[in-house]
Amino acid sequence: MNILALIPARMGSSRFPGKPMAPILGKPMIGHVYERVAKSPLLAMTAVATCDQEIFDYIESIGGVAVMTADTYERASDRCAEALLKLEQANNVRYDIIVMVQGDEPMTHPDMIAEAVQPMLDDPAIQVVNLLGQIMDATEFEDRNCIKVVCDLNLNAMYFSREPIPTRCKVGKVPMGKQVCIIPFRRDYLLEYTRLAPTPLEIAESVDMMRILEHGMKVRMAPTKHSTQAVDTLDDLKKVERLMQDLNART
Repeated sequence: MNILALIPARMGSSRFPGKPMAPILGKPMIGHVYERVAKSPLLAMTAVATCDQEIFDYIESIGGVAVMTADTYERASDRCAEALLKLEQANNVRYDIIVMVQGDEPMTHPDMIAEAVQPMLDDPAIQVVNLLGQIMDATEFEDRNCIKVVCDLNLNAMYFSREPIPTRCKVGKVPMGKQVCIIPFRRDYLLEYTRLAPTPLEIAESVDMMRILEHGMKVRMAPTKHSTQAVDTLDDLKKVERLMQDLNART
């Protein structure tokens, strides 16, 4: 398998403008994401897909690969599809699997790439996978920036929401899962995604994967054993910096 990792990133985040270049332990967040993802031995290439010259220039300055895309995309998956075609044309190569890793996941562990891709390697029928994390406390469960996911008994996603689902009342041992934005697509499926019309719940929840579910297709969830924290706000950034300091102190 020829596997490409694409990291979509833009400066114009409505909740945290300039987020990709926000410093964590003296390094821009997008630099942490790029370097961690690129350590995965499964990957043939890692690249950042961006519409911002500042991000493009920074990635090139650390010896990385960056691709300029249009600035009109609402969904990261659509941005990655453009970057994929540009890289294939420039390098005269065809990739089999594209792993989208959001640029606000600075605690990504290289092994998380393998966790996300493995279901595809085991089952050729699976077209897209999304890594699944555990919600550890009530604060995270109520946080609208944490995207909750409910799965069926075969670990296919049933719904993604920023609301507390499946229920505020923790009945029995109902699992509380969250979306971790490491998402492998088979190549042609990613391109098919861009041809699907955006859907009402995708827009309402602002979650790429809802487009797939609303068109009647499946998203396989893959549990991760690694703890991670996405950065959606300045408070998240401070929390991640403390967590990464603790990790560095223990290693």
